[in-house]
Amino acid sequence: MSAYQTILFDLDGTLTDPKIGITRSVAYALARFSINVTDLDTLIPFIGPPLYETFEGQYGFTPEQARQAVAYYREYFAETGLYENEVFPGIGKLLADLKEDGKRLIVATSKPTIFAKRILEHFGLYHYFELIVGSELDGTRSSKAEVIAYALTALALSKKDAVMIGDRKHDILGAKLNDMPSIGVTFGYGSYEELQAAQPTHIVASVNELATLLK
Repeated sequence: MSAYQTILFDLDGTLTDPKIGITRSVAYALARFSINVTDLDTLIPFIGPPLYETFEGQYGFTPEQARQAVAYYREYFAETGLYENEVFPGIGKLLADLKEDGKRLIVATSKPTIFAKRILEHFGLYHYFELIVGSELDGTRSSKAEVIAYALTALALSKKDAVMIGDRKHDILGAKLNDMPSIGVTFGYGSYEELQAAQPTHIVASVNELATLLK
């Protein structure tokens, strides 16, 4: 049996594939700045990290511009982009099996908590989780380390049998800053090279591999 009794999951790129909704929302926001993007695949770097820092890093936006871009992004995302999303095959069964085995399941995401909850409710996954934690709409608690720390404190969780699962380096580094092991998944949007450089405890390539590791 796995030593991990408390399992923290990232949302985007780990439980669900949000590519269409996120990239269309980013394109909508950029268009408000007269930046027209025709190839949505160029916006994949926005999947996972906090939006503020990606607008700054990818497009050189000032902090004020980045805040405005996030506001524009949410105009589209809150109404439409939220649902342009799908659960990765096998995730529902994985969560059901883990719950049946008595594991404590948590979502720890950089996405605003209110959106994370609506997505999980929409796809019928909400009930598997003891806690769903994300960022605040004002941009606070946006780093993965802060989100994980909040979850650990809120439920008075022990780190010794907990693990963070995610598809980007931010998930792995956030776990490290909280002295926790981590599992990188390559079926999301972070490359094997990105995850390996962050040095997770484990790397898996499929939901089936993840299920085997967590049993």
